[in-house]
Amino acid sequence: MAAYATAAEVAAGFRDLTADEQARAEQLLQEAAVLIDVTATQADADVKAVVSCRMVRRALGDSSTAAMPLGASQASIAAGGYSQSWALGSGGAAGELYLGRTERLLLGLGNRIGARSPLEVAGDD
Repeated sequence: MAAYATAAEVAAGFRDLTADEQARAEQLLQEAAVLIDVTATQADADVKAVVSCRMVRRALGDSSTAAMPLGASQASIAAGGYSQSWALGSGGAAGELYLGRTERLLLGLGNRIGARSPLEVAGDD
């Protein structure tokens, strides 16, 4: 499976990647391509590249925000009792590849409401 972006594209506008992170990013981009293709086969290649970069950046994390992982929607830090917690917005975990709400919308997988009856056949009148 070919990736939709490169490690250099992941780093652009994000941060410099170490050699280990570049190798990891290349592997994560391969996995992101599989996840994207399973869910959105008809999406434009440019959109798939943007989504791939966003997924991999979130998995790699931003070294400047060590207290809260990239993609977290809520955070809590305490001092006296040494407590720290955060919540991820779209059901993923820190370091895990997942499609967030924005990525799903970019791929055309927004909130769709519908129903299908297995008893009805399309085209029957």
